[in-house]
Amino acid sequence: MSLTADQVAAFQRDGYLPRLAVMDPAEAERYRALVEDYLAPDPAGRLPDLRTKAHITLKPLEALVRWPAILDAVESLLGPDLLCRGASLFYKPAGSPDYVSWHQDALYWGIEPAEVVTAWLALTPSTAENGALEVLPGSHIGALLPHAAADSGGNLLRRAQTIAAPIDPARVRRLALRPGEISLHHVKIAHGSGPNRSDRARLGLAIRYMPTRVRNVTGEARHALLVRGEDRFHHFLPEPASWSYPRK
Repeated sequence: MSLTADQVAAFQRDGYLPRLAVMDPAEAERYRALVEDYLAPDPAGRLPDLRTKAHITLKPLEALVRWPAILDAVESLLGPDLLCRGASLFYKPAGSPDYVSWHQDALYWGIEPAEVVTAWLALTPSTAENGALEVLPGSHIGALLPHAAADSGGNLLRRAQTIAAPIDPARVRRLALRPGEISLHHVKIAHGSGPNRSDRARLGLAIRYMPTRVRNVTGEARHALLVRGEDRFHHFLPEPASWSYPRK
């Protein structure tokens, strides 16, 4: 599943790649059912536990973080030694007003250099109607855009931060996906997503990968999972066996 030279060049130019098939739709359906079974007793209460280290909270999801076809594609962009920084489940119930404001992840992740690729894996269809991910091509190049605090009502981002500059809708690209497909996007690209106006839930797993040379500059201990190759730098601590989501 390695990327072609043209795909690598497109990612470097645009900051994203759309629609790469990495698994059979039946496999995606199996994981969708597993996640929804986990959420069923109390979706609002259990969803925060899957926002940062979903593959620790729900251990079967570690297979997705280590999925060979996903790692092959990411290796084409970042090299052979890969860490998983985290995996965030994004769940929008049918008719949900929840959204993700326009933002750039690199603003608040505390890493240098800004070499992180997110693989957004669709476990259900991701469409215009149900709030598919949208990106602003080329916005990963150069300085980060100014951000400001925003209304947190319905915003799935913990900090509710949003890009203060206007977003030109003519430049926006929507990354519609079928179950079992991924899109890839750069840590600096401007992105967001709208509410779910459909009668079915939208479910996807955003897996964050970085080369082992990336440093944690937060001044606090940070953990990551080695998923391919060798970690010769040890800038991140090995992940603990369990994870407690910081809810504050």
